[in-house]
Amino acid sequence: MPSKAVVVNSSPLITLFNSQLIGLLPQLFEIIQVPPAVWREVTAYKTDTAAQSLPESAWAIQTDAVSIHPSIAAWDLGAGETEVLSYALLHPGYTAMIDDAAARRCAISLNVPTLGTAGLVVLAKRRGLIASIDELNQVECS
Repeated sequence: MPSKAVVVNSSPLITLFNSQLIGLLPQLFEIIQVPPAVWREVTAYKTDTAAQSLPESAWAIQTDAVSIHPSIAAWDLGAGETEVLSYALLHPGYTAMIDDAAARRCAISLNVPTLGTAGLVVLAKRRGLIASIDELNQVECS
């Protein structure tokens, strides 16, 4: 059964699309929000798998403009990270899916729950959606 809601940054989306693991995201979360800055970043390279697939993904909900929280703006993060964290901070119950170390430190300082791409794979394993993380490593390396 999927968890509640997540707001996703570009690097997890690109990684999951390119590794063909994107199907895990809608299996683990009921609501998947993508802020405008993230959407633009992911779809910028028209020939990339993620750029072509994100607009066609029925589970991906592009958010309206995100009000940037002053506490997050002070961290001087990238546009995507800033929108993801601001959205999660302003919408309790959302988990921010980010991989960037500085953005994760910001989230921790503001008590915003986070999940990275690797954490998503571990969660999928724990929920029985994938048989083995080792098998994924072998597929990625070959």
